[in-house]
Amino acid sequence: TIPRLMNVEGNVWNIYYEGFDEILPEKFKFEKRTRRPPENMVNCLISFANSLVYSTVLSEIYNTQLNPSVSFLHEPFERRFSLSLDLSEVFKPFLGDRTIFKLLNKGLIGEDHFRKDVNYCLLNDEGKRIFLRDFDERLKTTIKHRSLGRNVSYQRLVRLECYKLIKHLLGVQEYSAFRMWW
Repeated sequence: TIPRLMNVEGNVWNIYYEGFDEILPEKFKFEKRTRRPPENMVNCLISFANSLVYSTVLSEIYNTQLNPSVSFLHEPFERRFSLSLDLSEVFKPFLGDRTIFKLLNKGLIGEDHFRKDVNYCLLNDEGKRIFLRDFDERLKTTIKHRSLGRNVSYQRLVRLECYKLIKHLLGVQEYSAFRMWW
């Protein structure tokens, strides 16, 4: 069932996040995922990155015939583009989390790029600019596509994923989720 699948997905994300402390510098201990509001710097970056991935996916959905409010896993709600949530799950580690790892491990974002209060932590304006610049560079990065035989940007990979979903819905080709091959 969909609720069971979503439960499995949540458990997989929890296991995935447990590995962050092995990758990130000591001063950026993760502990656990918290949202609304994010309680520490890593959670803040994950929430910010996820919002950028959702927006990127939604933007690419709008360039296709797909309806962003019709989804497969995430529940549709008013003013929620649940298909963007479905498709972004594939790209969050690749686009968002890798941006986080780079920025923290190379010291491009530090503790001074956050606003901390008792129950929350948010990026300040300078931190947002740094993150947005690096995220945008990541979207523009190109790789040679295996089946197309030409270079495509990471952002274009998102649209190609939308096209794969359309082909599946039309019965042309069974959907197989994006996997990095490089």
